[in-house]
Amino acid sequence: MSDLELSRAERLDQRVVSQFPELSRMYATKLVEDGNVTVNGKVITKGGHKLWETDVVKVDYNPEEAAAIPDIELPILYEDDDCVVINKPLGLLTHSKGVFNPEATVATWLSSRLKGLAGDRDGIVHRLDRATSGVMICAKNPEALSALQKQFSQRRTKKTYVAIVRGRLKAPEAVIDMPIERNPKKPQTFRVGSNGKPATTAYKVLKTTEHYSLVELKPFTGRTHQLRVHLEELGHPIVGDVLYDGPVADRLFLHARELEITIPSRERKVFETPVPSSFEEFLSRDR
Repeated sequence: MSDLELSRAERLDQRVVSQFPELSRMYATKLVEDGNVTVNGKVITKGGHKLWETDVVKVDYNPEEAAAIPDIELPILYEDDDCVVINKPLGLLTHSKGVFNPEATVATWLSSRLKGLAGDRDGIVHRLDRATSGVMICAKNPEALSALQKQFSQRRTKKTYVAIVRGRLKAPEAVIDMPIERNPKKPQTFRVGSNGKPATTAYKVLKTTEHYSLVELKPFTGRTHQLRVHLEELGHPIVGDVLYDGPVADRLFLHARELEITIPSRERKVFETPVPSSFEEFLSRDR
């Protein structure tokens, strides 16, 4: 336990970070939120709690668990003072959920670029699943975050994915309009259901082999697992999708290829990443 002398009106989370430089900002914030910090003997769980000069703060943590989150480098497609666009690699989390996670994420990589933002999700405009690769845009300041998130919520962005799915679809292109709801039998998954939220996806078949199809996907809504759920419902789950009955593979064959969005400077831009070579390699084996 460590006693800290704190200035009047100083935020609790800020002081914990400055006093214990071996901790990441996210870990210090989680210490507060998880009840590991007391002020004058009382547990305080709000990082924004204001402190007075006479307040005594005690922080309880195991230094062995506070290992520094590793630094990583990510492929940058575009960057300015307001935002940064990356090609998120396969296997990388967008951000940690809940308890402290010592692995690097997009959010930990982004943290050093933030101005006026702090926290384990700040700057994250939208999310790609760990198993999905491709284009992601992140914000560097509160104004940019608000402007970019508003475009996603108002459906003013255009997103294009590519995927390999099982089998051959009946129509070469079509629009899937099926509501999506959480699956009560498997809460970590979703399903098509009449009580769900509206969800619409356009697809176009780009290539077929004997057992698989390469498809282009354009979601008009942004429901969690939308593309994965819609394709499973059609009977053509994405290859490597263990949650939605996809054929076994060494990765989820889903890639965010393109994002069209208006950046905070008010310029409309299209960001694109090439489809990973593993897609063509997989299809070439099915001849």
